[in-house]
Amino acid sequence: MLTVATVNVNGIRAAYRRGMAPWLAEIDPDLLLMQEVRATDEVLRDHLGGDWNIAHAEPAIDGHKGRAGVAVASRRPIKDVRIDVGPERFADTGRWVEADVVLDDGSVLTAVSVYVFTGEFETPPRQEEKYAFLDAMTARLTELRADGRHVLMCGDLNIAHREEDLKAWKANRKKSGFLPEERAWMDRLFEAGWVDLGRRFGGEGPGPYSWWSWRGKAFDNDAGWRIDYQIASPGFAELATGCEIHRAPTYAERWSDHAPVVATYEI
Repeated sequence: MLTVATVNVNGIRAAYRRGMAPWLAEIDPDLLLMQEVRATDEVLRDHLGGDWNIAHAEPAIDGHKGRAGVAVASRRPIKDVRIDVGPERFADTGRWVEADVVLDDGSVLTAVSVYVFTGEFETPPRQEEKYAFLDAMTARLTELRADGRHVLMCGDLNIAHREEDLKAWKANRKKSGFLPEERAWMDRLFEAGWVDLGRRFGGEGPGPYSWWSWRGKAFDNDAGWRIDYQIASPGFAELATGCEIHRAPTYAERWSDHAPVVATYEI
């Protein structure tokens, strides 16, 4: 059995101060994919400790430093690492990393950790940047699947796919994260055969959600969004035995504004 966890840690140092370590020790995943790491390789390794093989894409350009960074931490060997999603404009943004993980049977799983632009509270060109990044993701995912390999993309896509994926969907129909163009991109992704394991195992909804604002009573009222995903290529999706969101029991026990998404696969 392979256990895979993905979470936007909202800063690895802050997450550990708030209590990530006990959760990680309890779940003990084989693969841990993280977004918004917001740290150097050295800081990330110091916090994780233990016998992890780590692929980490740090942001290296202005506008992304201190707020991005994605990583794949694996208990299994990592054969190769790539951080380019395609266009040069996205190089060194710390939003995409691929790790070819060697599984126990010798086969290889390409695990992708991704952090998509929010688009929210930004000028229109920033939303266009989000659309361009989504297009680059589509092209790269198509390339990865071309040779029949298993692929698992995990991360914070900053898009709620359906009305069931956010509580206040009527109020957010014209806001980034639930725009028709963003939702249509996800439609095309799933029509191409990719599988949303959170929805497959989470039922028809509404919810379960994976992100709640720190402000107000959003968490207590479960006024959340499901924007964190494990999305598998068709063959790998067939190996999935479960997928669930690890919502903290109380507001005080949260260590990120996102909840981890944890799935198991029979390999």
